[in-house]
Amino acid sequence: MIEIQKIIETAIEAGTIIIEIYNSDDFNVEIKSDNSPLTRADLAAHNLIKEKLISLYPSIPILSEEGKNISYEERKNWDRFWLVDPLDGTKEFIKKNGEFTVNIALIENNEPILGIIYAPAYNNNINNSASFPGVLYYGGKEIGSFKKVAGSEVIKLPFTDNMGNIKAVRSRSHASSEEEEIFRKYNVKETISVGSSLKFCIVAEGLAQIYYRHGPTNEWDVAAGYAIAKYAGADISGLSFNKQNLLNNSFVVKRII
Repeated sequence: MIEIQKIIETAIEAGTIIIEIYNSDDFNVEIKSDNSPLTRADLAAHNLIKEKLISLYPSIPILSEEGKNISYEERKNWDRFWLVDPLDGTKEFIKKNGEFTVNIALIENNEPILGIIYAPAYNNNINNSASFPGVLYYGGKEIGSFKKVAGSEVIKLPFTDNMGNIKAVRSRSHASSEEEEIFRKYNVKETISVGSSLKFCIVAEGLAQIYYRHGPTNEWDVAAGYAIAKYAGADISGLSFNKQNLLNNSFVVKRII
């Protein structure tokens, strides 16, 4: 039995470590082989999450962005595993715009059944004296999806579904002509730009009705957001998990349009 509160606490602890580094300006930025950035915050969050999950659930394996070198021959038989992005939106972290997250998902039979996204610097001006800053989203197959803002009550998602004016949420860092075609197809009138996995959360909340991503992402980028959006009532096409190649193709997340 997974205790979701323990996983939430783990995400918040990782976020606290990230914020300490965020506020220090000592990021120690490196460039990985895929040309994506890596900071000491990525590694510190990875190490904490790995340690906590092993302590809590030693029999459940972990696949993380910073610990991804596990052969398909080993993981193809996993019926349940943690899929983790310890710091999603490293570019946004380096830019210091607050739009980065800690993502933890539980995959069962190759589908996310639980997802936690914690954005420790997002909207943290609401109440810095609360038990945690930022915004927490979580969702599960048996419980639905929820949002918790520091200093406020837990909100069940979606909390709004204004279909009068179709909105799309889009990436700050990845734009494409194909994205514009999708927006025309669904008669999108307005777009919202946000970084990291927060785009899934915007759809889960009902603040936007569609999120389209053209081109590759990694499974750990999307797993927690998939669970939160799906169990808030969104339809998701184009994503699958524990593939031999962990890269995803294009995908669409949408509410009923």
